[in-house]
Amino acid sequence: MEWLLDPAAWVGLLTLVVLEIVLGIDNLIFIAILADKLPPAQRDRARIMGLSLALVMRLGLLSLMSWLVTLTRPLFSIGPLSPSGRDLILMAGGLFLLFKGTMELHERLEGGQHAGASGPRVYASFWVIVTQIVVLDAVFSLDSVITAVGMVDHLAIMMIAVVIAIGIMLLASKPLTRFVNAHPTVVVLCLGFLLMIGFSLLAESFGFKVPKGYLYAAIGFSVAIEALNQVARRNLLKLDARRPMRERTAAAVLRMLGKRPPADEPDLPSQDGPTAPAFGVEERNMVSGVLTLAERSIRSIMTPRMDVSWINIDDDAETIRRQLTEAPHSFFPVCRGSLDEVLGIGRAKDLIADLITEGRVRRNRLRDPIIVHESIGILRLMDTLKRSRGQLVLVADEFGAIEGLVTPIDVFEAIAGEFPDEDEMPDIVADGDNTWKIDGAADLHHVEQVLETEGLVDEAQDYSTLAGYLLSRFGHLPKPGDVCEYEAHHEHFRFEVLEMDGRRIALVRVEKRPVEPLDEDAALAND
Repeated sequence: MEWLLDPAAWVGLLTLVVLEIVLGIDNLIFIAILADKLPPAQRDRARIMGLSLALVMRLGLLSLMSWLVTLTRPLFSIGPLSPSGRDLILMAGGLFLLFKGTMELHERLEGGQHAGASGPRVYASFWVIVTQIVVLDAVFSLDSVITAVGMVDHLAIMMIAVVIAIGIMLLASKPLTRFVNAHPTVVVLCLGFLLMIGFSLLAESFGFKVPKGYLYAAIGFSVAIEALNQVARRNLLKLDARRPMRERTAAAVLRMLGKRPPADEPDLPSQDGPTAPAFGVEERNMVSGVLTLAERSIRSIMTPRMDVSWINIDDDAETIRRQLTEAPHSFFPVCRGSLDEVLGIGRAKDLIADLITEGRVRRNRLRDPIIVHESIGILRLMDTLKRSRGQLVLVADEFGAIEGLVTPIDVFEAIAGEFPDEDEMPDIVADGDNTWKIDGAADLHHVEQVLETEGLVDEAQDYSTLAGYLLSRFGHLPKPGDVCEYEAHHEHFRFEVLEMDGRRIALVRVEKRPVEPLDEDAALAND
């Protein structure tokens, strides 16, 4: 043990540990890729077993140094080639790496096993993977041991260096495996490294020595580029995370449908002239309507109480007939005295038939009313509407008062936009470029879609119409001519109250214009 007092031996030990770790990185990468083919519960076991076998194999080869030296002697000659046992092992290992790396690349790029579209993922057999790891350990261990024999003279130093290197690799293997398998581009890059190493082993078996420095320089450069790529990807994800969740989800769904959001479309002129966007505003609004449907309250889609057309059974036949003729609806709530005293739901043609034959509305012809609480979700409401077979559904508050009604067309309008009845005017009417006249009762989600902005809807608030939004901004009942302004995404919106209907905001003019940089500078100067 006199080498313990020799500083050169310690320097050799340190150098050999570093080289053993460097030479073992490729082995570690391939073990990480192979372990990913196993069920999650078996991956750590395969990884530890693979590195343990590598340690045993390298220590065994070091103890057989006399036999290892004979592997460098030529076994036979074929023309100019005189392969040794080492050359044959390197040739077999190189061919195995080229074959395995090519198959893995094909599988990753073509999505053979990782697609998972037709069912659950199929994992490989544990012992099949372990066998492949053993074959790779044999190839990489041979190269590692030959390097150790060529660097130091003491067997103890070689064994200690191998044990330390394998121990460090064992500690680093799990985070490296997790990182490699979590980044598909890193896996492809590692497979490229293995192809390059396999080619170098094959070339070396034929007597063409490829300096390791060239290989590691290429690998180091590729790793640096991939590191920059991962940093750029992380920054892009952070930037994308600032976008609203609804917008990101809608964009992702549209990409799955084969369409690209406008923000992703390059503003490059086409050789065939200007082309239309990949999809229109209506399509984006419909996708957004579907994605946000479950989040909306029933108040945002229902017809409010003040706009409900209902039949008072105590009215005379002529009044009821005139009301049925003038209203373009198929179903009417039939009540006694007020909307809160609902007797049933009548079909318009049945009610008219009763008036003609009986001169009155027969209660036994009415359908039982379907009443839901205003807190019900839209998805549950849709199930109720399906069971109603086209009949309207009444909405009541916690005190039993009728707040409004919902029909299947109301749910459809929440997705596809407004479909006014014959006796209705559209809630939103264009009044010039970037100017609209909007009914105060217009749905706030629809207003956002038409104005192509966000921030008006606040799920924490109790309002669902433009009038409710403006009342929350004003803080008091406004008068015609009062103005409210709003800025979002470098755009300026001006809301002007045009008409009041009692205590209700009836009509609003909305103007939209971009925020000019000069306006921002002037505002800063005024401050």
